[in-house]
Amino acid sequence: MTIIASAQLTATGDYKLEREITSNKDTVQVFIFNGIKLDTEIIYTGTGTSKWYKFSDLQTPYTSVLPEDATGYVLDVDGKRTTIWVIDLKKYMPVSISVENSPDTQCEEVKINAVVPELSYFTLDGISHNLPRNFTISYKTMLWNADTAAWSTITTSQPITFPNTETTVPAPLCDTYFTLSGDQYFTDSIKSTLYSTVAVKCHATSIVTIRTEINEAERPYDASIISGSAPLDIQFLSNVNKTDGTSYVWSIYKGEQFVIERTEKDHRYTFTEAGTFKVKLDTKNAYCSDSGIITITVTESALFVPNVFTPNGDEFNNEFRVAYKSIISFQCWVYNRWGRKVFYWTDPQKGWDGNINEKKAAAGAYFYVINAVGSDGIKYKLKGDINLLRGKE
Repeated sequence: MTIIASAQLTATGDYKLEREITSNKDTVQVFIFNGIKLDTEIIYTGTGTSKWYKFSDLQTPYTSVLPEDATGYVLDVDGKRTTIWVIDLKKYMPVSISVENSPDTQCEEVKINAVVPELSYFTLDGISHNLPRNFTISYKTMLWNADTAAWSTITTSQPITFPNTETTVPAPLCDTYFTLSGDQYFTDSIKSTLYSTVAVKCHATSIVTIRTEINEAERPYDASIISGSAPLDIQFLSNVNKTDGTSYVWSIYKGEQFVIERTEKDHRYTFTEAGTFKVKLDTKNAYCSDSGIITITVTESALFVPNVFTPNGDEFNNEFRVAYKSIISFQCWVYNRWGRKVFYWTDPQKGWDGNINEKKAAAGAYFYVINAVGSDGIKYKLKGDINLLRGKE
């Protein structure tokens, strides 16, 4: 039975000391040297008569010890014994790090193979014990930034402890090297060969064409808002992390009804019908796939006609314009009281400024005819009077 002394020990050179309590409640002081040299020595600094023994020969005493790798020693101080084990870390450095060659299983995670020799020691009873080694695996990947609507490259890391049977990390979204660094004893690192990612991730986004005329209700005024008055013209972007060998399928549905399919990386579509649409993107390469959905809402139509306008230059109600939303087809004719056509236009965002052939039209009543079609299929056929008032200009 080993008697444990609270030995006062130090050593020359670069080392760390672990005190390991084993299952039989013995304490072993493990000296881990960052390279054992000819002059490396373990020294007892306390008082009393000290003798050294090797595990392999408990009968032959030494007055001092020049440590050797993978060797156990017993320090006897006035009959009280301390067990010591020596490890030369230079002989147990990580050998390699690599990624398992299995691209068809690397869409979500990858398996890392790292060869790291075990740090083990023996107790006097001949039982082997392992010291855990805590490393860090680091690599580059891509992170989607919703604020900027763009991918950014970041470095991420994950702890790993050896002995270890299997390590997996989230699949990187860009080509990268894997670096194994640590451990907790002495800093060092090794790097893998370049890993080519196979993972595919998309972040489908949209850019809506903005309209500025204020006579349109629920007009698209912000490129990020995906609802409003038709025609809703939208550019769709796939934002895929890895474009090499990637295919794209955009499918547009109104409710459960299929509308159209596109196979470009990015595409533009104009929504002219009222309702709720789902725009689905499916992306894939030879190994992996991903998808995303954007919901588009197109409002129902409306059309309102004023009965007076005042083209007097005060920047208020200066044109005869309709108020509307989701009008996809528009025609308006204006006639004077003798039935002569004085103005015609087809864009509901525009209007009549009260001029005829670049001359001011006379104040009074005029007659309009409007034919229009809404995004919901409603057909508008409107007739009525519009009064032109000038007042003071």
